[in-house]
Parts: sequence; structure tokens; C-alpha cells
Amino acid sequence: MTDFLQASGAYVMCFFLIVLGLYGMILKRNYVKKIIGMTIFQAAIILLFILAAYKEDATVPVLDKVNIGSDPDAYVNPLPHALMLTAIVVGVATVGVGLSLLIRVYKGYGTIDEEDLLKEMES
Repeated sequence: MTDFLQASGAYVMCFFLIVLGLYGMILKRNYVKKIIGMTIFQAAIILLFILAAYKEDATVPVLDKVNIGSDPDAYVNPLPHALMLTAIVVGVATVGVGLSLLIRVYKGYGTIDEEDLLKEMES
């Protein structure tokens, strides 16, 4: 059991963060807490992709005259890292838009609690 946790402890932590983020998004009634849960979920997914792209003792894929024709397994694939940089930018923009919408909702209705907001909208 300890060998399993030692070998895949980062994946277990990613799974824990994914579950924590989903819990925050689905079960919390405060919209700020929902946005925090969404941010945790996004960060966990980004971490999962980076963990999946990691190779032990690998180097960057830069061609030079010394390593031409060497083993391709000695290089790290840069595509997941580039995609995750894009995901970070999209995540920051999503949080910014969500928080700005929450400010407008709070100014209009005086609450950011889901149940109170639904009652306010019905009346």
C-alpha cells in the first residue's frame, strides 16, 4: 500500500483536488464558494495534465548537432505544457468574468446565496 501511495501520490492528490472542486461547485450554495470550487477544479485538471506529460530524466526537445537521431523517449512532449498555459489564461479570464457577474448580482439583488437569490427572482 505504501509503495502504491509513493508511486502515485501525486495522482491521488489530483483526484482529491478534483473531488474537492466538484464538491464546492455542486453542493455549496454561496456563489463565491462555487467559483472557488471551480478554480480548484481547474487547477487540479491542469496539474493532472502536467503530471501525465512528465518523464523522468527527460530533457527539452531542442534539436542540436550532438543529439540528432537520439532516442525520442529522452525528450518531453511540449504540447501538454503549452495547452495548459492556455488553460491557465482561460481559467483566469473565467474567474474574472464570474466575479464581475457576482458583483452585478449582489448590487441588483443584495445577496449571492443561491436559495435567497432564487426566492428574490421569483417574487
